[in-house]
Amino acid sequence: MPNKRSMSCLVVLVLCAFSFLASSCSKEVVKKEEAVTPQETRPMERPSQLGPSGGRPSEESLTAEERLRREAEAAFVNQDIYFDFDKYDLTPRAREILADKAHFMKRFPTVKVLIEGHCDERGTSEYNLALGERRANAAKQYLIHLGIAENRISTISYGKERPVDPGHNEAAWAKNRRAHFVITSR
Repeated sequence: MPNKRSMSCLVVLVLCAFSFLASSCSKEVVKKEEAVTPQETRPMERPSQLGPSGGRPSEESLTAEERLRREAEAAFVNQDIYFDFDKYDLTPRAREILADKAHFMKRFPTVKVLIEGHCDERGTSEYNLALGERRANAAKQYLIHLGIAENRISTISYGKERPVDPGHNEAAWAKNRRAHFVITSR
């Protein structure tokens, strides 16, 4: 029968062996993680978006409908509406752009959007946050007027915190007085 001291040594040896195995396994995991490419770290895509090899489909493998959807989405998010200084009324041009956006949202009824209200750098932060909110809500109300369900549209104001042009002149300020549109759900 083994004595207490030999049992203690046996336990220590077993723990050392497990420790050694565990540390060698974790080194292997680190090596594998270091080998991960940026393509493998992308957020998961829906199976319908994956090509035959499991990666992003090439433009050639997209259906004509998916290609048209991508082009329509790009046009939707890349066209802002602009406001006059210290105003949140929609210009005739802004109404035209919003009509195009409403058409897109009717064509793709599962799309949800976020409208971001922005201002130029003049005025206090508090004032510009309120003005940015009024601008985003003006765009939202017009889309609702055009038949888009309210629950598909959310708004946020960034005031003067996210200028698209950091300049300090009228040309830069005109670019920053805008409502920007982001697709939040397809």
